[in-house]
Amino acid sequence: MEFLLSLLLFFLFNSRLINAQGPPSPGYYPSSRVQSLGFNQGFRNLWGPQHQSLDQSTLTIWLDKNSGGSGFKSLKNYRSGYFGTNIKLQPGFTAGIITSFYLSNNQDYPGNHDEIDIEFLGTTPNKPYTLQTNVYIRGSGDGNIIGREMKFHLWFDPTKDYHNYAILWDPNEIIFFVDDVPIRRYPKKNDATFPQRPMYVYGSIWDASSWATEEGRIKADYQYQPFVGKYSNNFKLVGCAAYESPSCRRAPSSSPSGGGGLSRQQIEAMLWVHRNYKVYDYCRDPRRDHTHTPEC
Repeated sequence: MEFLLSLLLFFLFNSRLINAQGPPSPGYYPSSRVQSLGFNQGFRNLWGPQHQSLDQSTLTIWLDKNSGGSGFKSLKNYRSGYFGTNIKLQPGFTAGIITSFYLSNNQDYPGNHDEIDIEFLGTTPNKPYTLQTNVYIRGSGDGNIIGREMKFHLWFDPTKDYHNYAILWDPNEIIFFVDDVPIRRYPKKNDATFPQRPMYVYGSIWDASSWATEEGRIKADYQYQPFVGKYSNNFKLVGCAAYESPSCRRAPSSSPSGGGGLSRQQIEAMLWVHRNYKVYDYCRDPRRDHTHTPEC
């Protein structure tokens, strides 16, 4: 019995040690293949200019009870590309608050738009942030959007330092990366379940108390204001603009083969993340009507 107990303790200790070391190397780093841009080279303020500041190294946006937060938007819209940023999140009580980096065409197609999201769902002290990835196509403006959410905790504390978060969108797949580790691959199965219309790149901080934290149970508490999102002033923004030739191919490949998809080493890293840090998958939610999500 003592031997079995010792063996169990050894296994648990080493499992935690392995997890603490982070995922296995993906072996390929697409962010290194994209030149960095300063904020003013690729973006402009969209709303809340009084709640946005920019210095040589950092774009800071914030939300308080007297504002609707702040957001920014790319100068061009794209129909494919690699879009990345380094973000440092606020520690402490941030329930109800969303800090985001995403693609959307909601201003061009109000009530019928596409979106590819990286959203950090605010939390309470001693609980981890949730990174929500989402894809939806021709979403309605009446609250009946068909989301394709996959949520993760992270293998590091995103409030301690900047980390890289990126979306690679090409005509055949969407891949979400964290520090160049692929955490989700969303392949194109058919036209109805894949965004194909041009989109702009956005970042924002805003109050989503109705759903962001524990399905809206915990709301934003403005005694903890201001709520701050920090973006390093070295964005990765490369792709084919809406007006360019359909033959345009400008983003880095998702894998070292140059042919799209993921390498075996990248897949191993992604599966490690799924085993250890994935906390929600819409395809596995029995509450969802999967007739609306045939890709599942």
